[in-house]
Amino acid sequence: MHLPTLPGSDVPLYPLNLGGNPFGWTADEEESFAVLDAFLAAGGTFVDTADAYVSWVDGASGGESEAIIGRWMADRRVRDQVVVATKVGAKPDRKGLHPDTVMRALEETLERLGTDHVDLYYLHYDDEEVPVADQAATLHALVRAGRVRSVGLSNYTPQRMREWFETAEREGLTAPAAIQPRYSLLSRGDYERDYAPIVAEFGPLVFSYPALASGFLTGKYRTEADLEGAPRGGAARRYLEAGGLRVVDELVRVAEGYAVAPATVALAWLLAKGVTAPIASASRPEQLDALMAAPRLELTAQDVAALDAVSEGF
Repeated sequence: MHLPTLPGSDVPLYPLNLGGNPFGWTADEEESFAVLDAFLAAGGTFVDTADAYVSWVDGASGGESEAIIGRWMADRRVRDQVVVATKVGAKPDRKGLHPDTVMRALEETLERLGTDHVDLYYLHYDDEEVPVADQAATLHALVRAGRVRSVGLSNYTPQRMREWFETAEREGLTAPAAIQPRYSLLSRGDYERDYAPIVAEFGPLVFSYPALASGFLTGKYRTEADLEGAPRGGAARRYLEAGGLRVVDELVRVAEGYAVAPATVALAWLLAKGVTAPIASASRPEQLDALMAAPRLELTAQDVAALDAVSEGF
């Protein structure tokens, strides 16, 4: 398979982007290292995190996931084998996109990651108090300085995202190489209506989240009892209450036909829709098998159509 690369990097992007939000949350450092080891051994190259991960955990302040990834890269001496994406703008003590905030946050991120550059630096959330032109100028300066290789946008409105691309193009600034939209079988409408046209026009790579709908598309949440005590139970409950089980039932049917896990099919569907590398996470190495299998699964047009039909309305 042909694997793309990001600007400034010659490491091919395996079509599964490993999410780093479990590191320091549902996976301690030893477990995180085991997941990262298994991911790399299976051919994975691309890890996604954020400076805000895992600030929602009691006693955490953000940066824990970055620090674990940094210690792993140093211990295994694999920095040149890994593409690292991280984000700025949502860490509790570094909120917003004022240029000084971004500069300070990046220095702290680089220290935690133990590296001199970030391969892909996302603006995690828009900051409407900072004009798009100023945001673009700040990120362009970081690229020119070599601290950031490429830039991306996450959680922007379509209007502001389009303005970002147009501003970069008009002013000769670094254009976003990637976007991170919400897109899965249970979250389709906004992306397909509002963001896919931007992708078609400007051509960024697409790394969608939460590709498995907070674990709901693995099939493990079928009843209220399944949600009790689950770290992602609150998010999964929304899909259960919205009628998501009919999508899971169809996923299971399709997966049985290929003798694979439902999660594999959910990710393969995103790849069939043109997503460059969906973002999915694992807290234990054995969970990776279903994720890493997705790029090798080519769904038939009939199965893609069946999944399209059952997920229509989401």
